[in-house]
Amino acid sequence: MLITRYAVFAAAIVGSLITLLLALSNPWWLLLSVIFIALTVVGIIDVRQNHSTLRRNYPIAVHIRYTFETLRPMLRQYIVEADDDEVPFSHDQRTLVYQRSKSELETRAFGTEQNVYGTRYEWINHSITPTKVTASDFRVNIGGPDCKQPYSASIFNISAMSFGSLSPNAIRALNKGARLGQFYHDTGEGSISSYHREHGGDMVWELGSGYFGARNDDGTFSPERFTERATLAQVKMIELKLSQGAKPGHGGMLPGAKVNAEIARTRGVPEGQDCISPASHSAFSTPEELLQFIAQLRDLSGGKPTGFKLAIGHPWEWFAIAKAMLSTGITPDFIVVDGAEGGTGAAPLEFADHIGTPMREGLMLVHNTLVGLNLRDKIKIGAAGKIITAFDIARTLALGADWCNSARGFMFSLGCIQSQVCHTDRCPTGIATQDPKRWEGLDVPDKATRVHNFHTRTVATLRELIEAAGLQHPNDLGPEHIIRRVSPTLVRSLSTLHPYLAPGDLLNPVTLPEHVVFQRFWPGARADSFAFEKP
Repeated sequence: MLITRYAVFAAAIVGSLITLLLALSNPWWLLLSVIFIALTVVGIIDVRQNHSTLRRNYPIAVHIRYTFETLRPMLRQYIVEADDDEVPFSHDQRTLVYQRSKSELETRAFGTEQNVYGTRYEWINHSITPTKVTASDFRVNIGGPDCKQPYSASIFNISAMSFGSLSPNAIRALNKGARLGQFYHDTGEGSISSYHREHGGDMVWELGSGYFGARNDDGTFSPERFTERATLAQVKMIELKLSQGAKPGHGGMLPGAKVNAEIARTRGVPEGQDCISPASHSAFSTPEELLQFIAQLRDLSGGKPTGFKLAIGHPWEWFAIAKAMLSTGITPDFIVVDGAEGGTGAAPLEFADHIGTPMREGLMLVHNTLVGLNLRDKIKIGAAGKIITAFDIARTLALGADWCNSARGFMFSLGCIQSQVCHTDRCPTGIATQDPKRWEGLDVPDKATRVHNFHTRTVATLRELIEAAGLQHPNDLGPEHIIRRVSPTLVRSLSTLHPYLAPGDLLNPVTLPEHVVFQRFWPGARADSFAFEKP
């Protein structure tokens, strides 16, 4: 009904008139009159505008709906959600990071809140004879036969997040925290900014399809500009990004409004213009050319460990890369497997929800393939995708990884509250914004200490898990150590749930592994093309 739709607007008009009349006898009524007049002005604007039917049909009242839409994520996080609802990270996960970052008490009382009889519940079996591990940190030596400057990386590091997506002070705090804890900070594809270099923390330079910091004016790869930065002592490894978990195959764009002078200088792009990351690379078009490009990057960097990051998509494309390693004799020093559960500053809903292989399945495919080709001992594997706790690390190592990276975990250590407005430039914590009014409030020394604390205490807890399991080192973990409940009455180790290849299984063209993915797609993969050739 018309009266119902315009009731609030009418009430504002009537309120304005009444309070103005009452103000003639008592000026204090003017205060209330100002409120009613302001609401009346809002109502008039709503009725006269043409962009929103709701505002025209429900003047003033519709703004109540808009207010709740704005508040909904926070209300859901702090009032509606259960402590263990992972959307995308649970209250328990965030609280654990906050406690470790601030060196607060993190132990729990009164038992687990997990449903230990629920499907997909996982655990590590403990030993009656726990070990005593003396190492305070765990390192992974990365560098294959062609590497001249191998790198000893921590088992837990900061995953790729670019300057541009993150603020200057967020980059400063992450890099200083990495230096304090002696772990690495992945630059993301936005290249190496002055903020990355300010505190001297170890860096992995991620090079994406835009070749930012190493590009010619037309966007193609520049060997000369790459060499200038790749040979910096602070750069420990080179990572070529083929795809990322949250939006594989999509590319990206930083709007021109956010491309300020510092970002333009860092990336080597024009200031104020849209900064495009193409969906595919221009430096290569076949698997063999990819491996040759990896070799070129390694040579230009002075022999530093060089590898690539990818989220697994079509399995035959990954198999094609693996076959190219055999045909060219070129192997990357490392591969980082990202998963569909990974984060990003902005992605279409369909890409975030339904594109790309989850990290665990992708990791097992990469690990199995390298084992089947007798290449696993030459190539280290990192993994990223919703890794927060020491158990997350242990499970990922058990599946086949050598080390783990985390992006959002370290964002939480900076104070991220999961407001999920990273793409709006209105991050309330000053982390994912280029607005100085917001990021200048992020205290670098304090947050760097928190980054360091989170890393240190998480690795320390990993050591305690290893001791409880009766092991000596995280690399002793295997799929047999992780147990998963698959029904209320049935449990299985990951080693029985997932098939694992034996060394050399893929080198015999006659007898392929029984796994359906290898049976169907390995024969049709080609080293000279990413296309599938039906046998």
